[in-house]
Amino acid sequence: MFVEFLITFELKIYKNLMLPDNILFSADPAKDLKEFLTVKKYSKLGVLVDENTLSNCYPLIQQGLPDHFIIDVKSGEDEKNLDTCISIWRTMTDHTMDRHACVIILGGGVLGDMGGFCAATYKRGIDFILLPTTLLAQADASIGGKLGIDFIHYKNHIGVFQQPILTLLFSGFLQTLPPSELRSGFAEVIKHTLIADKAMWDEISTKSLVDQQWDTLIRHSVEFKAKVTTEDPKEKGLRKILNAGHTIGHALESYLLNSGNRILHGEAIAAGLITEGFIARQRDLLSEEAFQKLYSYILKTYGKVSFRKEESDSIGKLMLQDKKNKGNRILCVLLNGIGSAHWDCEISLDEVKNALSFYLSL
Repeated sequence: MFVEFLITFELKIYKNLMLPDNILFSADPAKDLKEFLTVKKYSKLGVLVDENTLSNCYPLIQQGLPDHFIIDVKSGEDEKNLDTCISIWRTMTDHTMDRHACVIILGGGVLGDMGGFCAATYKRGIDFILLPTTLLAQADASIGGKLGIDFIHYKNHIGVFQQPILTLLFSGFLQTLPPSELRSGFAEVIKHTLIADKAMWDEISTKSLVDQQWDTLIRHSVEFKAKVTTEDPKEKGLRKILNAGHTIGHALESYLLNSGNRILHGEAIAAGLITEGFIARQRDLLSEEAFQKLYSYILKTYGKVSFRKEESDSIGKLMLQDKKNKGNRILCVLLNGIGSAHWDCEISLDEVKNALSFYLSL
């Protein structure tokens, strides 16, 4: 029954897709924002930015904004914490934002997660608009209403589900990105093809990063993720499939961040796709040929994340706090061939350790 459902889902997911009303692809974000905000007439408008989006992206929307104020924070995953939230809430409070106000969040996945969380909890929730500026945010993080911050050593440990009033997708923002940020976002695009679209995986895996068609791939990922999250908004079943690569990937990212060796989210997910792919291969869910193609392409695109073999136990133990777990069972998404996957697969710390050892041997 489970496999039949996945196959049916895989066959139908890309046919006759309709985007939710709150997602808009834009060729002119200033114009589209002006039209939207003219209708909504918010009491106050704040624009959340970091130093990068303030200088590179804000000028592209400024002319479309009515009277507003800037909420400025530092960029980076290590800023995605409660202290930064307090600063954001304080600025919102100092500007006397009421429940009829709105926050525009102009940034990547970190700013979208944190800014949306702040808006969703301020005065029990006010409207927010997402303008994702990175590939990772446009193709993945801005879709589906997951919001949150990191806590202690754990990724996205505190958060809520809340949809933005509008998500405005403008591929022109990608021109402001360094190659490393494009590469980071590409990991989520790869993930989407591996779990649900073998034909697209076969296509992208023949091209280098610079040869990818970003407009096509962003729309492909957005339509796929929007379909999944609409069917399962609170991650009770199907939506769990989107966590492929994230169980080991998040643990690796968190461990290295707290060791002073920060890596980009997409780099961690790329490593997670290889290591979790290794476990799928060991369980004969993935053929040797398919697994070799998977890890060869990902290594060629990303290289290897650096850590020591003796750190594997510490990385593995971080998974005991993973949000997907049930009790002491570490739950993971495992590929069932290319283009399909199983969720809620229990994996052991020994399997994780072996997978990390294999990764280091490549």
